[in-house]
Amino acid sequence: MLSAGIDLRKIRERLGLTMRDVESASMLIAQNHGSEEYLIPPSRLSDIETKGVIPSVFRFYSFAAIYRTPVRRLFRLYGIDLDGINSEWTSSQPAHTHIVTIDNERSTIDVPIKMDPGFALNETSDLGRMVQQWGTLPLSMLNRLQTQGYTYAYIGNEDYAMYPILTPGSFVQVDESRRRVTDRQWRSEYERPIYFVETRDGFTCCWCSLQGNALSLVPHPLSQVPVRILKHPQEAEVIGQVVGVAMRIGNLLATESREPREFPGSKSGAIPSPSGSLTATAGAALPTVSPSKKLG
Repeated sequence: MLSAGIDLRKIRERLGLTMRDVESASMLIAQNHGSEEYLIPPSRLSDIETKGVIPSVFRFYSFAAIYRTPVRRLFRLYGIDLDGINSEWTSSQPAHTHIVTIDNERSTIDVPIKMDPGFALNETSDLGRMVQQWGTLPLSMLNRLQTQGYTYAYIGNEDYAMYPILTPGSFVQVDESRRRVTDRQWRSEYERPIYFVETRDGFTCCWCSLQGNALSLVPHPLSQVPVRILKHPQEAEVIGQVVGVAMRIGNLLATESREPREFPGSKSGAIPSPSGSLTATAGAALPTVSPSKKLG
C-alpha cells in the first residue's frame, strides 16, 4: 500500500500539482456531487502518499479526475485489476437465468493478428497453437465489425429447461433481430431454434411454439421440466434466438439425482411428447403467471 501511495505522489508531482491544488480541485468535485466524501484535504493526501492509507471509492473518483488518469490504472496501483473481473465469474453460480452485461470499459483488447498457415476452419484444432502473433486493437474499432445487436445471457445453475443441449452454467449469445417464432417440422432437435424468453418470473431458454396469443415454452424432453403456455406478449416476450453458446461439460449431477423444476403457473394438463411437440388436454385454460488496512 505504501508503494501505491508513492506512485500517486509521483503522478501528482509529474503534473506539477501541490497538495493545496488537489484540495481545491477536489472541493469543486465535492460541490458538484453535493458530498464531502470526494474532498481530499492535505492531511489525508499526506497519509495516503506516505502512510499507506487506502483512498475511499469517492476519493479514487477525485484522483482519477484530478490526475487525468483512468481509475482502472489507479486501482492497479493497489493490486486490483478490474480487467480480471470477468474471469472471476466462476466464483458464483447464480441459480436463475439472467442477462449478462459484458464489461466494455477497456480501451484496448488483444486479438490474434497472425494465424498459422495450416489453420483451417473446417477442422477442429487447438486455437491457442494456431495463433502465431497477438496484437492490440482499440475497442473503438470493434464497432466497425459489429453487424448485429446481441444480448448475452447466463443459464442459471438450476435451469435445466434445455438440458442436455444447453447445460446449466452456460453462456449464450442471443440475436435480438430473430424474435419471430418459427414453427414447422424440424429434422432434428439441433436444427430447431432455441429462443431466449423473458417471463414474469424470470428468463429461460427453450423451444417455442406460437398459436394466436398462446406462446408454448417447450423444454427438452430429457430435462423433466414441464411445458408452459403463457399469453404473448403479456406474460412472455421473446428476446431473441440463441445463436452461440459457451459451456462446460462433464461436471453435472446425474439427472436422476435431481427433482424436476417447477414453475409458477405451470400447466398441469400439458405434457411434452417425445418429439418435443405439445399435447394438451381439451378445454384447458391458459395459466396466469404471478407476477488490518486503514481506509481513507
